[in-house]
Amino acid sequence: MIFTETELAGAFIIDVDRMADERGFFARSWCEDEFAAHGLVAPPLQANLSSNPRRGTLRGMHYQLPPHEETKLVRCTRGAIYDVIIDLREESPTYGQWLGVELTADSFRMLFVPGRFAHGFLTLQDNSDVCYQVSAKYAPGAERGIRWNDPAIGIQWPMEPTLISDKDRRHPDFQLLVPQV
Repeated sequence: MIFTETELAGAFIIDVDRMADERGFFARSWCEDEFAAHGLVAPPLQANLSSNPRRGTLRGMHYQLPPHEETKLVRCTRGAIYDVIIDLREESPTYGQWLGVELTADSFRMLFVPGRFAHGFLTLQDNSDVCYQVSAKYAPGAERGIRWNDPAIGIQWPMEPTLISDKDRRHPDFQLLVPQV
């Protein structure tokens, strides 16, 4: 696998290293040793699948409070999405910053999302499916969200969403903690 660290520390874009021949290709999409070599130690405890029939569907921005924070390995298995993460680690130099990555079924590209990040995506094509491995079990009491268009975060979505759940629409704005001088 090919690991590319992003500007948000601990978040990686991961591309498969294809071994191709006339049959197609073979590649690893998970290897505990390769992840550990990059300091990524969060074995999956759960796998989630999200199926989205309509282009313009927005899901997010979701996270779980400690000690139930989730590390995720996200891949689009059909169609295309714009995958977005926000660094919520108060001690991080990139606290409150976001990153967006296009993930497509054809690219096999993945995004490794550290714990204490918010996550969401926007479908760019009809019939887009997303599969993600998660390091923690879903804990309903720890579930939280941030409004997808919070001006304090300023995510630049590639298109206006056309379908958002009422629950995701009602997420509050994120209150960035400003250091005291």
